[in-house]
Amino acid sequence: MKLKTTLNGHVYQFKDIKDVLAKANEPKAADRLQGIAAEDESERVAAKVVLSEMTIGDIVENPTVPYEKDEVTRVNIDGMNKKTYSQMKNTTLGEFREQILRYETTEDDLKRMSRGINGEVAAAVAKLMGAMDLVYAGSKMHVTTRCNTEIGQPGTLSYRLQANSTTDNPETILLGVMEGITYGAGDACLGINPVEDNYESTNRIAQKLYEFMMKNEIPTQLTVLSHITTQMDALKRGTPLSMVFQSIAGTQKANDNFGVSKSLLHEAYQIAFEHGISSGPNLLYFETGQGSEVTINCDEGVDELTLEGRKYGFARYFRPFMLNNVSGFIGPETIYDGKEMLRANLEDHFMGKLLGLPMGMAPCFTNHTPINIDDQQMATMLLALSGANYYMGVPMGDDVMLAYQDTSFHDDAVLRDLTHRTPAPEFHKWMMKKGLMDETGKLTPLAGDASIFL
Repeated sequence: MKLKTTLNGHVYQFKDIKDVLAKANEPKAADRLQGIAAEDESERVAAKVVLSEMTIGDIVENPTVPYEKDEVTRVNIDGMNKKTYSQMKNTTLGEFREQILRYETTEDDLKRMSRGINGEVAAAVAKLMGAMDLVYAGSKMHVTTRCNTEIGQPGTLSYRLQANSTTDNPETILLGVMEGITYGAGDACLGINPVEDNYESTNRIAQKLYEFMMKNEIPTQLTVLSHITTQMDALKRGTPLSMVFQSIAGTQKANDNFGVSKSLLHEAYQIAFEHGISSGPNLLYFETGQGSEVTINCDEGVDELTLEGRKYGFARYFRPFMLNNVSGFIGPETIYDGKEMLRANLEDHFMGKLLGLPMGMAPCFTNHTPINIDDQQMATMLLALSGANYYMGVPMGDDVMLAYQDTSFHDDAVLRDLTHRTPAPEFHKWMMKKGLMDETGKLTPLAGDASIFL
């Protein structure tokens, strides 16, 4: 395995695969914070050259965090199809990139190849791609999942309706949900972040939204995003939840910090299967985003893009209904500016789709970064072109509880119009029945009038 190259008369020598992966990454704040980023563009290009000549086998057999030490590594590698891997392991990363982008490579080809790689391979090939490569490759793949309803079908675009409250007031939350529904948001799920992580808040919010769903026969999913153990307890006590949510990380050390493990996720799935209000089979919902491990000193010296790819290799094992990415949510210590946020989102969508995940995207930012609304909207439109399964729907795009900026109900409607896509089929039929949308997915003048539910 070659770890050096000569570029413009200068010899670049890298320590190991972890060093090559870090130096080959596009500029990211978390990598600079760790002190592992390329010193300049020449070193970055040199690392990409070395990486392109490595094989898939080199990456898989030299994980950035040792197999014996780390559960995320084990799930990544154990989740691969060994026969497919044996056929692919001598393929270089440069050749793999060409295979993915080749016009005649079909979606079925990509799905077959995806079983022979892990998250670190997905991250490695993403580092060799430009923005258009990432968009084009992402657009070739579709992932359909089912909880109560089905999302991800070609020609559809879905939204999680996130109408949070600073006081966990169910009445305030419900008013936001009513408005969002009229704009066509909520077909992915009604998903509320509670302020208080306890059974009482989780149950109170869920009961109010479930009553609204049942009264109006709204075909969607319901989740309250307290900690996974709180949701498990609530389900066993009769709280009406469709699926179980949890943030996941790219190292076992970080997952331990989050209070999550492979065995706990297995248990959560079984509880959702036995006590939840959906037929499945996809009953888990994950959230990820570049840089989370760095902020809690659990990165193991690995770059943030590679850690993100490892999350997707971990998530794939559980076949979730939804996975949404929030690169940009943490702040400038992980994603500094609009260019870094846009690049991270395109990388994440591509990696997730390549590994067979139902990728939802939330190009977002907090108010203490140089990122602005134009950056966020450009990322959103590129991801729509890339084929993201769903986005967030937040009142006015300003989440007053989490204090960050995301896609608004109005953004959601415009994205569907731009891409000529409709909501998930069951939800679309319901919208037409209520007079809120026509058969092409166009909103009627009733859109925005929450009083139709009063």
